Amino acid sequence: MPRWDLMTSTEIGALLGAGMDLAVLPVGATEQHGPHLACGCDTVSAETLAELAAERAGGIVLPGLPYGCSLGHTDKWPGTLSLHPMTLTQVVLELGRWLAANGFKRVLLLSGHATNGPSLQSAILQLRYEFPESRYATMGLWEISKRVGALYTRDGDDIHANRGETSILLHLRPEMVRAAAAEDVPDVTPGRVFSYPMPATTPNGVVGRPSEASARDGAAMVETIVEDLAAWIERALAEDWPAVPEARGRATT
Repeated sequence: MPRWDLMTSTEIGALLGAGMDLAVLPVGATEQHGPHLACGCDTVSAETLAELAAERAGGIVLPGLPYGCSLGHTDKWPGTLSLHPMTLTQVVLELGRWLAANGFKRVLLLSGHATNGPSLQSAILQLRYEFPESRYATMGLWEISKRVGALYTRDGDDIHANRGETSILLHLRPEMVRAAAAEDVPDVTPGRVFSYPMPATTPNGVVGRPSEASARDGAAMVETIVEDLAAWIERALAEDWPAVPEARGRATT
């Protein structure tokens, strides 16, 4: 398994020596996921799917970061442990510096939680500035491809403890699901001008129809996600730097 924490220093060095300089940092969250889903959903999903894709396509996966920016969940429901947006940026920035020091020049920040996005983008802006010879990307699990996004949003655009997330865990980690406690809540966010904290959009911390989830659905989702993420990794490993066109002199008359 291409897990950083399960490999020795010598093995990681050999990986780099063979030209494998791509690292994936899964960034999850510890937050309420309604009455039916365990609070580590976003971390387990991002970490496990990254490992499965790396086994197929290459790269090394860091231990998943179990805390993200979950301030939108507030303290209405027990279970959420959130970092400040700037704290998350700083943590990822420092890990990125260590990755650069180790020799990894291609880095994917794979998020299992939507509101991690701004912090991860901010970290990338700084890392690109500090390490111009390295390349960075970030995306949420639901952003891996159009067909993956369509699977996640079958029961609403606001993804949280919905059919997709529940199905994935029913397949990967069924002990994290209390299926009998699943309660459906319609997505009320489409067409809104502003974004809202969770207590303003759901009575129980759920958005979507987790009652429709199944382990079979989860297995199909996992296969699609891993296939498309592995394809992304293969493209990332093959991608060269852009060919910058030569500057044209100003025309004279």
